[in-house]
Amino acid sequence: MTTGYQIKDQEGLHFLTFQIVDWIDIFTRKVYKDIIIDSFKYSIENKGFQIFAYVIMSNHIHLVAQSSIGRLSDNIRDLKKFTSKRIISTILEVNESRKEWLLNRFRFRASQHSRNEVYQVWTHENHAMLLYSNEFIREKIEYIHDNPVRAGIVRNPEDYLYSSARNYASLEAPIDIPVLVLPWFTYR
Repeated sequence: MTTGYQIKDQEGLHFLTFQIVDWIDIFTRKVYKDIIIDSFKYSIENKGFQIFAYVIMSNHIHLVAQSSIGRLSDNIRDLKKFTSKRIISTILEVNESRKEWLLNRFRFRASQHSRNEVYQVWTHENHAMLLYSNEFIREKIEYIHDNPVRAGIVRNPEDYLYSSARNYASLEAPIDIPVLVLPWFTYR
């Protein structure tokens, strides 16, 4: 099944959303968020993946990203494949109170699609939107950074550790990313 969110410009700057199947709140645990952060770092350092804004919520991730080598779809595929395997192996290794339930949900979702193996952690969609203007870029970065505020997790975007709002506020952050400086762009 195709969607209207296909990545046609492999070098273009995109707003992306990665969602866990069934909106399962896997990222309520630090260990799983750290898998994502480590994977971001690796992809940035080794795969030409460029991240300009991000937030890791309980069951989804938003990014503003592009590929410096024109392989954005490959970057996303590799990132989701690797993190899926790491999340499953971590569930099996750590003292996870939801272990059986999580594995059953991921196994059931995998059985619904022929392209899956044993488990499916991420949905197949990325909801990629090409960012074509400074205003659209600014809008998506603000949307990303305000996600934890709208969810009632923090009062200020920069208070949420797993977000690039910290980078934009010149605070210590889990990963270093370039901050986009746009005309008339001011961050709270």
